[in-house]
Amino acid sequence: MSEQSTAEDAREGYAEALPEYAERVLEVAERVPPGRVMTYGDVAEWLEEGGPRQVGRVMSLYGGAVPWWRVVRADGVLLPGHELRALDHYRAEGTPLKEAGRNAEGHLPRLDMRRARWDGGADAEGHT
Repeated sequence: MSEQSTAEDAREGYAEALPEYAERVLEVAERVPPGRVMTYGDVAEWLEEGGPRQVGRVMSLYGGAVPWWRVVRADGVLLPGHELRALDHYRAEGTPLKEAGRNAEGHLPRLDMRRARWDGGADAEGHT
């Protein structure tokens, strides 16, 4: 069974219990193409509702059933506690990264937000 089908099965299992806003946030997360990211604020702006904190809360509660690593902090810092899992996904998808300098905590790279950020264009089918 693929990771994608597992995520879809998990999401279907609790979709009826999801608040409407959470469902909309997760739908946007699913639209982000591999190798690209949106910030929490980008998602809120796309939805024209809520803000970065509300999107972050949804992702922390329900994001495991979608490509959570594609919804990120605006500064490009990897999600604390999930850095290595996210980094595996970014490398597999070819997401642009900035290698960490010697002084960087944990020597982990950051996302190259200038190159990785997706505005919802090209593949987007309109706002949800």
